[in-house]
Amino acid sequence: MARPVVVIGLLGTTLDAGTIKRWNNWRPSVALCRHDDLLVSRFELLHGRTHRALADVVSADITQVSPETQVRLHELPDGDPWDFEGVFASLFDFAHAYPFRPEHEDYLVHITTGTHVAQICLFLLAEARHLPGRLLQCSPPDRRRGDDPGTYGIIDLDLGRYARIVSRFEQEQRDGLSFLKQGIDTRNTAFNQLVEQIERVAMRSRSPILLTGPTGAGKTRLARRIYELKRQRGQVEGAFVEVNCATLRGDLAMSMLFGHARGAFTGAVAARDGLLRTADRGVVFLDEIGELGLDEQAMLLRALEDKRFAPLGSDREVASDFQLIAGSNRGLPSAVAEGRFREDLLARLDLWTFALPGLAERPEDIEPNLDFELERLGLRDNTRLTFVGDARGHFVRFASSAEASWPGNFRDFAAAIERMATLAHGGRITRALVDDEIKRLRANTRALRADPSRALLEEALGPAAAAELDRFDAVQLADVVRVCKASRSLSGAGRELFASSRARKASSNDADRLRKYLARFGLRYDDLHG
Repeated sequence: MARPVVVIGLLGTTLDAGTIKRWNNWRPSVALCRHDDLLVSRFELLHGRTHRALADVVSADITQVSPETQVRLHELPDGDPWDFEGVFASLFDFAHAYPFRPEHEDYLVHITTGTHVAQICLFLLAEARHLPGRLLQCSPPDRRRGDDPGTYGIIDLDLGRYARIVSRFEQEQRDGLSFLKQGIDTRNTAFNQLVEQIERVAMRSRSPILLTGPTGAGKTRLARRIYELKRQRGQVEGAFVEVNCATLRGDLAMSMLFGHARGAFTGAVAARDGLLRTADRGVVFLDEIGELGLDEQAMLLRALEDKRFAPLGSDREVASDFQLIAGSNRGLPSAVAEGRFREDLLARLDLWTFALPGLAERPEDIEPNLDFELERLGLRDNTRLTFVGDARGHFVRFASSAEASWPGNFRDFAAAIERMATLAHGGRITRALVDDEIKRLRANTRALRADPSRALLEEALGPAAAAELDRFDAVQLADVVRVCKASRSLSGAGRELFASSRARKASSNDADRLRKYLARFGLRYDDLHG
């Protein structure tokens, strides 16, 4: 014997309207009870207080067309029908108070009537099983005559096809994570969680993203992958533009970023669009953003907030709706403390900050990255690359050990694989090739460690940051670090370092000069002296 069918539905204040000629019109709540193949045992009709008279009319009409259907009226609080929170709260309260008996009755949730807000709320309550039933939707006949009940359809949220729809969204997220990692099956838990957060933010936000981490950690590559993923999902349609801010100075920085008008400076023979305008409706990646001058920082902040800026030498603003991804391998907070980076710009960038780990922090990812590099180089050279015998295990053990310094992180790692792949006859990487490469890497490490200045800098900054220094900065900073370690105080170190220049000044503050110099590299005297 079939179980009783109970319909839960909202009174349609327009579609169910009870005019004198109402029987000439298609009214969904009444028509629903006229289908020969759908026997409604009970109709739970929800209505607002001000529409009680209409509810009585609809109840009587349902009883007339379907005497076997019991109609029960439920009064809901009057309120703004377009207030999502208020409507949801009313329907939620009804659902929790109603004495459902799903083991004895089948429930259908009618979503043809009511505002779009109410229909969405009913869907959410049914999906969450607060309303333990299937969704029911009616459609009118070709001509909305009252003697034709039209059609109806039942949507079962428990059907396997609904689960398949959900699984498609989950698979889409997995595909996005794999895309950001270039298909590399990384094993480091912290890194995988980091990429998952980045994927979620990239798909849901257009706010700036700040990527930090040592040289060679993959900031540029990840920024491009974020852009490509957003483009695949239809979230951006403009170009991807990247620039290393360390290469920008003076008028060149302003011109490159914001463009310039003709005659804005010597050599500006024609107007030029800047990179920010080129990235309109796209993504701009500013690597080493901490190297931008304060004037450029101020204009960038304005461009981020207002999506407008004036090219160099022009009094007319242009518009560009770009998303910013910034990169930095140095601590921007220390640059703010030193006065080299704007605090308000950092606050704008710091909404989404992700620190990419270096290779030494992800030893379990060496093998997946090794496989990726072999495949990449094999595709490039149209050959199949394989290790022979124990060559692979020998290289992996070395690469994962503390003996392998990898100052350039994945950049140095990829270079090592490329050298072995290039020298491999027939694509076969032998133990002898691995031994030669390990010997070369060890020699480089010994050379770095044999240089006292390099050792000082690696101790103070870390291997990656020390390797990135220009030669001029490295020589100067190493001498400063050496003096700081040998001095008893910050002032004493300052007096020794600035002895010549202070003799030419009426007054000086050597300690402050030294403190600011060290802050440029994220260092403090106490850390060096301690």
